[in-house]
Amino acid sequence: MSTNTDFTPRSLTASEYVRQLFEAGDNAAILVRNRSTGHTVQRIARAETIAGPDFQTWLANQNASGSDVFMGMNPIKDGAHSRTKANIKNIRHVYLDLDRKGDVALEAIRNSPSVPAPNIVLDTSPGKHQVVWKVSGFSQDEAESLLHNLANQFGGDLAATDSTRVLRLPGFANRKLPEEFIVQARQENDAIYTLRDFTIHEDSPETPRHLGDDQERPRTVPSDHKSQSEHDWAYAKRALARGDDPEVVIQRIADYRSEDKDDPQYYARHTVAKAQAQLPIERHNSGTSGVSESPHADKEPDH
Repeated sequence: MSTNTDFTPRSLTASEYVRQLFEAGDNAAILVRNRSTGHTVQRIARAETIAGPDFQTWLANQNASGSDVFMGMNPIKDGAHSRTKANIKNIRHVYLDLDRKGDVALEAIRNSPSVPAPNIVLDTSPGKHQVVWKVSGFSQDEAESLLHNLANQFGGDLAATDSTRVLRLPGFANRKLPEEFIVQARQENDAIYTLRDFTIHEDSPETPRHLGDDQERPRTVPSDHKSQSEHDWAYAKRALARGDDPEVVIQRIADYRSEDKDDPQYYARHTVAKAQAQLPIERHNSGTSGVSESPHADKEPDH
């Protein structure tokens, strides 16, 4: 870990935020989604272009017209035109979306010996936050395993545990809210962390979350790492097996995936339908233990 102990926390504009996350020549993804029409536009551009006045003016106009503004958290390979895992150049950031009891969760992160101090904290709506750590030396599997474990330990959004995730861009209004709320970003340090700086235990979505638990646990990286779609698939099967209403399961998945799927209801219904079809097969095959791998073909959309 490298850090400047004399760093003074400061607020970031959208342009400053982009320049903090990326080098000038990095390719980054910007996602703009209109809440009313559902129309989504994704652009891959150089970070310096995104931070520049012309691109910022375009984003401001889109936001004023009712669109939310998001940014991919990891750089895109040269020549790529979509935000897929295969097109991620390397892992620069890990993050948490604290959309439930956000103030409590953020305080637990600040006080936990299991995670280092965040680099940037975004206030995305009253009592809700997104937390960003700058990192180096992570593989995609290591990053996504850590993201999932962080979400489990601190009550973060389990949908926000993939390396292609987009988070909100500061300086723009959150159009999901009835009253205008401008997303704010605070840079709190300039450290760059490695995997050994996080001592998070392996967890599962069903494990109770104990926010503020200061007991340090050893880090583990599972050998059977699953994609986010596979986590959704596994969750659907567990929920259905214990008797949850399929419509409730559909809505939970749709809510979790509302900001990274063009049609989250369709995606959720498709996932639950496949889980419903698979459950009788697994019950018949009593010799099979655990949750099977997902045949789910749905990938991150090319916006």
